[in-house]
Amino acid sequence: MRRSNYLVPTLKETPADATASSHRLMLRAGLIKMLSAGIYSYLPSGYNSMKKAMEIIREEMDLIDGQELLLPCLTPLEIWDETGRSVEYGDDMFKLKDRRGHACCLAPTHEEIICSIARNQIRSWRDLPQTWFQIQTKFRDEPRPRGGVLRMRQFLMKDSYSLDRDEDGLDVNYQKHRAAYQRIFQRCGLDYFIVGAYSGLMGGSASEEFMYESQSGEDEVARCEACGYAANIEVATSNVDPVSDGDSMTLTEVETPNQRTVEEVSAYLKIPINRLVKTLIYMGPTGLVMALVSGEDELSEAKLTAIVGGPVRPALSDEVFQCMGADIGFLGPHGDHNLPIYADLKFQEKKGLVTGANRNGYHVTGLEFERDFQPDEYVDLRKVKADESCPVCGKILRIARSIELGHIFKLGTKYSEAMGAKFLDENGIEKPIVMGSYGIGVERILAAAIEGSEDENGIRWNSALTPFDAIVIPLNTSDIKVVKQAENIYNELYLSGFEIMIDDRDARPGVKMKDADLTGIPVHIVVSQRNLDKDLVEVKNRWTGERSYVKLEEVIDVVEDILEACTPEIK
Repeated sequence: MRRSNYLVPTLKETPADATASSHRLMLRAGLIKMLSAGIYSYLPSGYNSMKKAMEIIREEMDLIDGQELLLPCLTPLEIWDETGRSVEYGDDMFKLKDRRGHACCLAPTHEEIICSIARNQIRSWRDLPQTWFQIQTKFRDEPRPRGGVLRMRQFLMKDSYSLDRDEDGLDVNYQKHRAAYQRIFQRCGLDYFIVGAYSGLMGGSASEEFMYESQSGEDEVARCEACGYAANIEVATSNVDPVSDGDSMTLTEVETPNQRTVEEVSAYLKIPINRLVKTLIYMGPTGLVMALVSGEDELSEAKLTAIVGGPVRPALSDEVFQCMGADIGFLGPHGDHNLPIYADLKFQEKKGLVTGANRNGYHVTGLEFERDFQPDEYVDLRKVKADESCPVCGKILRIARSIELGHIFKLGTKYSEAMGAKFLDENGIEKPIVMGSYGIGVERILAAAIEGSEDENGIRWNSALTPFDAIVIPLNTSDIKVVKQAENIYNELYLSGFEIMIDDRDARPGVKMKDADLTGIPVHIVVSQRNLDKDLVEVKNRWTGERSYVKLEEVIDVVEDILEACTPEIK
């Protein structure tokens, strides 16, 4: 490929709105071009790298007997009504009507579409198991697209689906996908780790995420360096001391004018913040529920979702007042409200605490669990914090920002039961198909690869994802001898099977060298008159920065050695 004819619009300056390092470099190196917020065009270099990642994915999916198909992006909304996700996705789902007025949507994922195929094609236990996968565009109307390709409104995902007779079959397919994902991310050169995760709108009995630690990531993960425990902050647990027991005392109202937050009440009443009970009202799948956490803690909505069995949202002000007779900031668990009460484990049978009085402008002191009210259940509701102790080994946890590369789910029969995707077992009994779902964000592979290897000069591609193996750089395009030798090297490498570029532009040597560094091609072969007089060319290893002078007849061997050295190791 000739650089003069190649669409790679490099930028000297970093766009002001690019915050993630991968976003900055993908723009500067001419890999992507923004069309609008959360929507990007992939230019040739970016798409070349993306094709490399997709080929790795396809190879590994083939090894676990995955069958590739391609499902539509435009889908009838009614199929999403069958599972209720047309409502659950809310504004995140792109909805539209065709010219006949039929409601449609742009698919954010494809579980329902897979189920529609399965219920028409799977008849007998003999038709199972099945593994179907695709690499397809997804759409989600993100309210705040950010981080470049890390959070977009249109993105490319590899999603696969396992269909089994029973949970044992699902376990087998789940483990096959888990191992395949490990090989995929290793082959892409990513130092990933696996965490327990929240299943969210996907549902199911279990899920795990494949994470890449990066300050640009949007997920927070609790990690223990001692034993390897790792979990998304939404579901992570830790060893923490319960709230200290206070003295048993009469429940007493105290005036707290304009003191709504735990910090304000703590300062006003001169009590430690962990003695306060935060009373939070949420709307669950069957109505309002109450959640209680310590004033020093934050509620995990994911944990509450799992407990109540469906999605939750903070209750609206008027919903709260109608139920409790007071505004948010003055609420307490005692009184006549008839709400299910879920209390954090730290509160079990505690007394001498402070909470809202269910009367605007007032709080109560002396609150005692079990005496003043009866929680329906004591459960883990809090988000883990840094420096708490690991639930496995007791060592210190740290909180790390991370990029989610992939997510695997045991869906069970959630979708097949809702949509009537059933089969007849060996005894002629009709049963729902047991499903698994497994996703990889293709663009996120590129972003993580860039964030994990960049230096002050730009991208450093490994050999698995690089858009080109090597670039030949003739320093003086007006020198016939230099140009001829550069062309010879270019042709020899091309005929030897390398993906090769030649920078044949009439540009200053410094511009060519900076662009080569920025775009991250692993091997730079610099051809100059001074070195040709000695039958040498300069070769730079972009990964290490090392430069060497190589005889013309040794160029191919040196290129092979450098590419081998920056080939990701498979464990």
